[in-house]
Amino acid sequence: MTVALTLHTYWRSSAAYRVRIALHLKGLAFDSVPVHLVQGGGEQRLPSFAVRNPQKLVPTLQHGDAVLTQSLAIIEYLDEVFPDVPLLPRDALLRQRARALAQLVACDIHPLGNLRVLQYLEHALQVPQDARTRWVARWVQDGLEAFEALLVQYGQGEFCVGDAPTIADCALLPQLYNARRFGIDLAPYPTIRRIETACAALPAFDAAAPERQADAPPA
Repeated sequence: MTVALTLHTYWRSSAAYRVRIALHLKGLAFDSVPVHLVQGGGEQRLPSFAVRNPQKLVPTLQHGDAVLTQSLAIIEYLDEVFPDVPLLPRDALLRQRARALAQLVACDIHPLGNLRVLQYLEHALQVPQDARTRWVARWVQDGLEAFEALLVQYGQGEFCVGDAPTIADCALLPQLYNARRFGIDLAPYPTIRRIETACAALPAFDAAAPERQADAPPA
């Protein structure tokens, strides 16, 4: 019997978006449980959720009795448990490159523009909106500049590492969605934009998109 997968998610969470892409690329059926990150002060802060994930973050993936946290660790778990449609290359060097690109997004860009960081800047430090936007833009642009340079250095595959999507593509697409939310010009990153186009042509990326989620607000 197949053990059920349940993803605790939020439509606009880029970390949850990464895991949705991975699940869809692997063709894995899963149930989505929306966790509203803003409503009522944030449902992720409720004791009932904190018991499941003490970090009070999404995504959280339940696989049977196992509770999994941290988007990249979840994706690697999925790759080990469900090896069909691998998201980590078999070659050790290519696997390191895919991980490095994914971590560039998840560790170096994303945390500095995350919701809880922006809320702290706004409420605790009373940083004005235009300054918060400049803060996000600074770190996103620095990160994407490095990502673009690494892609060029690694060589021209159809996707971030080679000719099939990897964990790096799962991380990149949600970050580009966030960049556009903050009005960041992506014109300086032609290789990134080419890869985005290749990813967007795949049904898995479309199905994982924020606007496709059941908890997304009406257009």
